[in-house]
Amino acid sequence: MERRLRSLLVVALKGLCMGAADAVPGVSGGTIALITGIYERLIAAITAVSPARIGRVLAAPLPGRRADARAAFLEIDGWFLLALGTGILTAVLVVTRLLHVALADSPVVTFGFFFGLIAASAVALADQASLDTPGRIGAGIGGFCLAFFASSRAGAALPSSPLVTVFVGAIAISAMVLPGISGSLILVILGQYEFLVERLTAFVDALLGLFVGGTVDAVVDPATTVVAFGVGGVVGLLSVAHAVRWALAHYHRATLTFLVSLVVGGLRAPVVEAGEGLTAGWSTDPLLAFAGAAAVGAVVVLALERYTEGIAEPV
Repeated sequence: MERRLRSLLVVALKGLCMGAADAVPGVSGGTIALITGIYERLIAAITAVSPARIGRVLAAPLPGRRADARAAFLEIDGWFLLALGTGILTAVLVVTRLLHVALADSPVVTFGFFFGLIAASAVALADQASLDTPGRIGAGIGGFCLAFFASSRAGAALPSSPLVTVFVGAIAISAMVLPGISGSLILVILGQYEFLVERLTAFVDALLGLFVGGTVDAVVDPATTVVAFGVGGVVGLLSVAHAVRWALAHYHRATLTFLVSLVVGGLRAPVVEAGEGLTAGWSTDPLLAFAGAAAVGAVVVLALERYTEGIAEPV
């Protein structure tokens, strides 16, 4: 039992690292999973999750169903997913709260930092892309154009509605389990990142407020967005993520080229987002602040890349 608890604690700590990466555009939580040696186990566990097994687990309180529920829980590596999910959720809640303040007080610096993270990630992943066939060239052009043009239009084109939140949740959660592309980057490209960070912060504040006299009504409003994102995440893990894994299995190099090109095209997103908060446009001071923060972000990713070079996931 003690050995299992230590193992689950280690998994939870790795989840903390993944969650911190997932909350920030640039470094993928999937990359952290790969670095820390749990990526294959994570993919196997997610792939094992199915509506039938979830139903068997939820049936545990029914008479005579406890043993079957326990078997289904072990089939999806439930203890691993629970420990990892706890770590990820804890980190996301903490990091998004810090980012909520940073985005409100210093949007140019914050998005500059994001730009550096994304740019350095693209450099670190460049060797995974290949433009040696027409199909791979097309995948690269498609990924770049999709992210580049969506960066300027999606924020205005996509309303902040529960249905849209389900859609972006499905896409973002799928990206979070892939090494290379960050789910938060997808949210930035789609113009939903600041909105979702604000709503998550409001939801947590309202929940805590219940202990000091807050109202349930204050919880319900932001909870709608949080639940919609969660539903989208489940849909993504059970559908979109499987589709992407199929593409990686059958068109590995072309898919990686598409993903890396998506990261490169997404570099426009933090520039656009930072510029929206500048009433006087890009003058010398905000440019220097943006560039300085970008340099810091780039150093963080490149240091991580250098530190983890040669680390392979155990079989």
